[in-house]
Amino acid sequence: MTFSASIQPNDVPAPQRRDARAASLVRRLGGRSIVLVGIMGSGKTSVGRRLAARLGLDFVDADAAIETAARMTIAEIFQRHGEDFFRDREHHVISRLIAEGQKVLATGGGAFMREDTRARIKEDSVSIWLKADHDVLMRRVRKRSNRPLLHTENPEATMQRLIGERYPIYGLADYTIMSGDGPHDGVVENILVTLERALPEDPGPTHDAHTEKSEMSLPPPITRVPVELGERRYDILIGSHLIEEAGAHIARLFPGASCAIVTDRNIAERHLPSMEASLDMAGIRHTRCIVEPGESSKSYETFAQVCDSIIEARMERRDLVVALGGGVIGDLAGFAAASVRRGMRFVQVPTTLLSQVDSSVGGKTGINSRHGKNLVGAFHQPSLVLADTGALATLPEREFRAGYAEIAKYGLIDNAAFFVWLEKNWRSVFGAGPELTHAIATSCASKAAVVIRDETEQGDRALLNLGHTFGHALESLTRYDSARLVHGEAVAIGIACAFRFSAGLQLCSHEEADRVVAHLANVGLPTRIQAIPGWSADARTILSAMYQDKKVERGALTFILARGIGKSFIAKNIPSEDVLAFLEDELAD
Repeated sequence: MTFSASIQPNDVPAPQRRDARAASLVRRLGGRSIVLVGIMGSGKTSVGRRLAARLGLDFVDADAAIETAARMTIAEIFQRHGEDFFRDREHHVISRLIAEGQKVLATGGGAFMREDTRARIKEDSVSIWLKADHDVLMRRVRKRSNRPLLHTENPEATMQRLIGERYPIYGLADYTIMSGDGPHDGVVENILVTLERALPEDPGPTHDAHTEKSEMSLPPPITRVPVELGERRYDILIGSHLIEEAGAHIARLFPGASCAIVTDRNIAERHLPSMEASLDMAGIRHTRCIVEPGESSKSYETFAQVCDSIIEARMERRDLVVALGGGVIGDLAGFAAASVRRGMRFVQVPTTLLSQVDSSVGGKTGINSRHGKNLVGAFHQPSLVLADTGALATLPEREFRAGYAEIAKYGLIDNAAFFVWLEKNWRSVFGAGPELTHAIATSCASKAAVVIRDETEQGDRALLNLGHTFGHALESLTRYDSARLVHGEAVAIGIACAFRFSAGLQLCSHEEADRVVAHLANVGLPTRIQAIPGWSADARTILSAMYQDKKVERGALTFILARGIGKSFIAKNIPSEDVLAFLEDELAD
C-alpha cells in the first residue's frame, strides 16, 4: 500500500535540553552513569525512564539489551543455558553499556550480586538501590509472568528468600532510595535530592556563557508528519518540550489569535503552567477551562460547561480551542470547537501515548451517550497537533501500555513490517528512546494516510477500528470504569478477539492469531475478556452492546477482521449467531 503521508525528521541535530537543576546535576556526576539496582519489582525500569528524561540522559534497560543481543527472552536464556550463563552475559553487557558513555542504566535483580559487576559499576558510575518491601514487590510482580526466578510452587517464599540473600549486598550501593506504593515521580525526586546533597560542588559549564546560551537556544529535534487535506491540511509535530514552546508555534501559524485551553484537573497540575507560560511569552491572550479527569467528562453536562466557558471568555470564530490532555480532553474540546460559533479552530496537545498516536489525529470528536461511546459528535480537523514526547515521562505504566495497543494496531492493519519491528523493539519503545519517537511517527503517518483517503469514515477509515467493536462493547459494560478497564486495554482485548474470531472463521491461521496475542501479552496487555476485574456479563449481553457500535448498518454488525498480520479488512453483515458462538467460547475458556 502506498502512503501519501510522510515522516519528515528535522535535519539539524540538537543537544538534549535540560533545565538548570538537571544540567547542574549532570555536571556534578562528572560523566558517570547512574546505575539502578534492586530486586525484581522494585521499579528500576519505570523510575529509570523518568529519571533519564528528567536529566536529559539516555536510558537503557540491561535486561532488554541482553534480550536484544541474544534474540531470546530472559526466561528462554534461563531455560536453555542456565543462570550461570546468563550472569556471564549480563556482566559483559553491563560493562559494555557503562563504557559507551553517561546514561541511566537499570540492571537485573541479580546483576549487583556478582563482585566483578559491582566493581565495574563502581569504576564509572553512581549506584542507587531502589529498596521495596516484600508486599509492594509481590503486588508488582504478580502483574507480570516473565520472572523466571519466581516460577516456583511458592513465589512469596521465594521472594522472601531472595530478599534475605540480596538486600545485604544491595546495601553496598552508593545510595538507598525507598520505592513504595506512591508515584514513581516521587522516587525520582528523592533521587535528585539525594544526589544534590551528596555529589561534589557544581564545577560550572565547561564553555563560556555566550556559547552555553547559544547551544541551549537551539530547537530540539522535531519530527513532522503532514496531514494533506487541501485547504485544511495541518502538521503533526513530534518531539520533546513542545508544550513549553506551544506559544511560539501557535503565534507563528495563527498571529493575533486568542486561546481557550481545555484540560482536566490532573493534567492542569502537571502541564498547564508550562502551557500558559509559553502563551504569555508569545503575547497570546488565553483562558482556561478545567474539568474532572476521566471518561465521565465526555458528557452532555461537561460539554455544555466547556462551550459556555469558551463563549464567556469572548472567544471568536478565528480564535483557538486548545485541547491539553489525553483522548477524553481531545474528544470533548474538539467537539466544543466544532460547535461554538459553528466552528472554531482547534489545536491538539495530546499528553498520553494513546492520544498522540490515535485520537489527536484525524478530526473525530465527540461525547458519550448513555447508549454507548462517542455516539454524539462531529468530524472537525485540528489546525495543528503538538505531540510532546517529554510529557510521556510522567505517564503511569498502565497508561503507557494502553497507548501501545493502538501502536500495535497500525502494524496489524496494513503494515506487517512495522509489527515485526515492534516485536523486536518494543522494549526500547517503552524505554522512551528514539524508538518511541519512531513508533509515534509511524503510527501517525499510517493514520494520516487513511484519513486522507477517507476523512469521514465512509470506507477504508473503518479499518482504524480494528478491535474496537469488541472493545467499545466491553467499555460500555464496565460503565467506563477506568479502575477496571481503560480504552487501550479494551482495544488490546478487542484485537485479540478479532484475530481469534478470524482464525475461527478460517480467514487467517491460528499461528498468526497466537503470535498477535503473544505480543500483546508480552507487553503486559490483557487479551481475554475474563481478565477484566469483576467481569460477569454473558455473551448475549456483550452482543447486545455491540449493536450500539457506530459501524452497525441497517441492523447488521460490521467487524474489522484479518486474513493475516497486516491484512485487515472490513467484514460486513457478520451473522449474529457466529458472533454469539464465538463469545460463548471466549467466556468458557
